[in-house]
Amino acid sequence: MARSTTQHDLQPLYSRIASELLGAIRDGTIPPGERLPGERQLAAQFGASRETVRQALDILRRNGLVSTDRRGTHAELPGLPVGHLPSLGFPLGAQTAEPCAVDRATVAWETPPPEHAAALGLAPRRPTLVHRYESAAPDGHGRRTALTSFSAVALSEVEELARYRARANDTSSAQLRRVYDWMRRAGLTLHHRDSITGPGDAASVRVTRRVHDQYARPLEITDLLVNAHQDALVYEFTLPAVDRPPGSVPGRTS
Repeated sequence: MARSTTQHDLQPLYSRIASELLGAIRDGTIPPGERLPGERQLAAQFGASRETVRQALDILRRNGLVSTDRRGTHAELPGLPVGHLPSLGFPLGAQTAEPCAVDRATVAWETPPPEHAAALGLAPRRPTLVHRYESAAPDGHGRRTALTSFSAVALSEVEELARYRARANDTSSAQLRRVYDWMRRAGLTLHHRDSITGPGDAASVRVTRRVHDQYARPLEITDLLVNAHQDALVYEFTLPAVDRPPGSVPGRTS
C-alpha cells in the first residue's frame, strides 16, 4: 500500500529539525538560557549531517530564538532563566546542585524493572518510557543517579512527555526537569512521597519516589541514589494542578 505524503514529509530536513527544536524550547523541554546539545549530538539525534544541523540552528538564530557564544548555543525565549527554575526539579526534587556538575539524561521505550511495573499497574513485560539520569562533578564527586518509569496515565495525559516516545532510543538527550510543571499544566494534582533507605554506604542514601494524581492514579516511580552530605531531600508534599478552563478536566482513565 502506498504511503500518503504529508506536508511534514515535504519539509527539508533542516526545517524539520528547526521545528522540533522550537517545540522543545516552547514547551520548556529546553528552558530559557539552557544550552542546546552540541552539533555532533544533534546530528546523531536527528540522523543528519552537522551542516544540516547548522542550517536548522541558523533559522532559529535569525528569528531570535537561540543565541551562540563561546559556550555554545542557548535558548532565548522569554521566561525564567535556568538558574531560577522552581526548586522542585525532576528527577531529584529539591536539591543543591554540585557546581560545574556534568549531567547526562536519556530516555528509552522498554520494559521497566518489575517493581516499577507493579507500582505503576503495568502488565508484565509491557514497555513504557524509562528515564535515566546521572550527574557528577568533573572530579567524580557528588555523583547522583536516578531511574524513572512513567505510567500509561502520565503518557496519555501529559502531551510534552508523550512526545518523547518517538525519540526514546536511550541515546538522545532528555531534559525532563520541568516534567512536574507539565503534569500540573495537564490538570493533575501531584501527591509526591519519598521513601529513604541506607544502601550501606554512609556517604549516600537511596530514595524511592512515587508520584500519583488526585485520583490516586500512579504517574511515575523513581529510584535515586544521592549524596547524603550535599542533597537536601523533600520527604512528602502535594502540588495543586494548574487551573484549567471549565470542561477540560482530564478523564479518569485507568
